[in-house]
Amino acid sequence: MKAEILFSNSKKVQHAADIMEYMENGSSGFNPVWIDGKFYMVIRPLQTYEGIRHLAGGIARNLSSRKVDEAYLNVNELSDGVPGLVKGEAVRAFVEGWYLGSYQFLTYKSSQTPFQTKLELKDCEGVEPFIREGEIRAEAVSFSRDLMNEVPNVLNPETFPEVLQEAFENEKVEVNIFRKQQLEEMEMHGVLAVNRGSKYDPAFVELVYRGDESKPLIALVGKGVTFDTGGISLKRGRDISDMRMDMGGAAAVAGAMKLLSLSGAKVNVTALIPMVENMPGKESLLPSEVIRYKNGLTVQVGNTDAEGRLILADGIIRAGDLGAKYIVDIATLTGAVANALGSKIAGVFGDEEHSVRLKEIGESNGDRVWPLPLINDYDRYLDSDYADLCNISSKGEAGAITAALFLRRFVTESVNWLHVDMAGVMESSSATGYYPKTATGFGARLLADFAVEISK
Repeated sequence: MKAEILFSNSKKVQHAADIMEYMENGSSGFNPVWIDGKFYMVIRPLQTYEGIRHLAGGIARNLSSRKVDEAYLNVNELSDGVPGLVKGEAVRAFVEGWYLGSYQFLTYKSSQTPFQTKLELKDCEGVEPFIREGEIRAEAVSFSRDLMNEVPNVLNPETFPEVLQEAFENEKVEVNIFRKQQLEEMEMHGVLAVNRGSKYDPAFVELVYRGDESKPLIALVGKGVTFDTGGISLKRGRDISDMRMDMGGAAAVAGAMKLLSLSGAKVNVTALIPMVENMPGKESLLPSEVIRYKNGLTVQVGNTDAEGRLILADGIIRAGDLGAKYIVDIATLTGAVANALGSKIAGVFGDEEHSVRLKEIGESNGDRVWPLPLINDYDRYLDSDYADLCNISSKGEAGAITAALFLRRFVTESVNWLHVDMAGVMESSSATGYYPKTATGFGARLLADFAVEISK
């Protein structure tokens, strides 16, 4: 079966009064209809690129569920249906949303095979580069989703590096893998401490992309906790299956590197990924222990479930050692940020000017963030009687802010630093627009677009 995608202002639709009435009374942004024996998906006019992405994703998933083989869209029809928007960018948004909306993770579904309705674009002269950009962006986000959806007996600190090595073997990305013995030599004591209870050895991976070495070095640091039980401070009272996604920050930076490399971006970026599994066991890190970091700071562990910041600290120190001018760390770090901002937008802390730039980028590409303050008065909440600071706050408030303040302690003063807390947006509870009911792949586009913007 084939379908054609039309806008409600199309002549074919305008001549069918009953179809127009159906569209006007419908609540959806698109409606399947039959006109003269042919199947169409009719869309209302759109006003934003994000609206295009969501609509395309919804249509792709709807048609794929109907097992429609092909869908046709005339590029000029699309341009007419999105007045005020740039034609090429509208096409890119539609293609991106289409492939993200029909994303599926069926690796362990024995009775299901992936099916995706093929998108056929007509009259594409002059917009071919935009089509390819849309495909690349969807591929990068899908890569992030695949990593987040994978189960922890398959993706763990020992296998994760090989997965990335294979993913980038045909691209201009250098993959450097550091194992346990090397981490000991590199004094990555946060990574080593958090991983002590796991049967797997920890790892640290650097993804290096030199699209233009004349540009300032940007370091992207992603939290790579392949499963988080909470350690000795064990999580309880709920299904924690989604804690396999606690490496969402790592997936975000890996996806960003995929996007930058496939698009040939003129940037100089290194992604840094500490990889651990946070498990209880006879060797596990205990509350009250003190970790001494390479930069001399000592941290008392008040709660082993606040482990993400302990490994990100090693990543931030490493970024400083590499001479990064900009550092952006991203992590599924605190439930507090989800309580504050919900499930549709992440929090960003750090340099105010760059926080606003990141917000603007997110508004444009769909990975939305909101700047949150770093309140210096809260820094004392991290005081410890036994070490320079504690990994958790002594107060039952401002959890996302105090986590960011903890990370700030490890940033060199001359560096432009941002921290993105994506805990609330790592997965979608339902299939909506171009989001499936699984991992969102948040952050890949945000970080890649930020790197391009900063490098201009």
